[in-house]
Amino acid sequence: MDIENKLDLIKGVGEEIISEEELRNLLETNSHPIAYDGFEPSGVAHIPFGLLRSVNINDMLRAGVRFNLLLADYFAFINNKMGGDLEKIKLVGNYFVEVWKASGVDTNKVKIKWSSKEMDCIDYWDKVLKVAKETTINRAIRATTIMGRTQGELQNTAQLFYPAMQVSDVFHLDVDICQLGLDQRRANILAREVAQKLGWKKPVVVSHHMIMGLQGPQNVGDVDANMIASKMSKSKPSSSIFMHDSYEEIKNKLNNAYCPAKIIEGNPLIDYAKHLIFKRYPNIKVERSSKFGGDLQINGYEELAKIYLKGELHPLDLKNTVAKYLDYMIKPVREYFEKNSKARKLYEEVKKQKITR
Repeated sequence: MDIENKLDLIKGVGEEIISEEELRNLLETNSHPIAYDGFEPSGVAHIPFGLLRSVNINDMLRAGVRFNLLLADYFAFINNKMGGDLEKIKLVGNYFVEVWKASGVDTNKVKIKWSSKEMDCIDYWDKVLKVAKETTINRAIRATTIMGRTQGELQNTAQLFYPAMQVSDVFHLDVDICQLGLDQRRANILAREVAQKLGWKKPVVVSHHMIMGLQGPQNVGDVDANMIASKMSKSKPSSSIFMHDSYEEIKNKLNNAYCPAKIIEGNPLIDYAKHLIFKRYPNIKVERSSKFGGDLQINGYEELAKIYLKGELHPLDLKNTVAKYLDYMIKPVREYFEKNSKARKLYEEVKKQKITR
């Protein structure tokens, strides 16, 4: 695959790239750069984890990137996920691996790592201290939004270690590309700054889109606070569609979702179509009765946006269509967990656990 095709694939993943020029240079000098994303094991998987992540990983792999998936168990412990119980966190981590398999991630083509194992050496903690020494206290506090918390929600001193630890992951894993969500931007920018100060390899940042929650945009403060409040979160079940939801559950949730007519900005249904459905399907079919115009084929996101802005597609028809296609995408995961006894047992155990944040 030539450089332009690789760039196009990665640009399709990254809503923001810092910087595109550096990415091009990286691809020209390294045919198999290393990327990573980290995940706190924190409950039943939702569609940003199961659908968006699988599409993005596969596109990165097609571009020749070697991908590390970091199960951030100690980070989840610090962040009080699963009540801060490491055994429960590890249970969820093993369940996450099964979700990736079910979602179409070839786990033979990625490296799955655990934070607790990566941290079990003096070299890792040497990096943490060096990163922390180059980071002011105020900067560390501002960066704690990467935990999905506002600064006012910090609960313990260990959470102040979180940014330096996450930045150290980049260098400990010898990463060329930080391929995380936009909500992790502050840690990734800090990694670039620290790299320059310490003479370490500066990573390219490819930040993917944050899938919106069913409730729509939330204006609760600054940009970071709004992003945290607006994104789909496993710890806020009422805002989420999960990878085990039935068609009826998906449909009922979407019927109650925020979806203003003739508005695409901040509309979660439009968001799911653009970033999930059209990544898998080049065109979609809207099924309508003849008195409302009959069936309609929509060829791509741009056409959908144009039709919806004009009021030529009713919100209920959009909701029904999105429900149908999300069900198509989730159904193989449901079936995998029904047929695979190991995966099903893990899911049943995770379902029993109390989700905390």
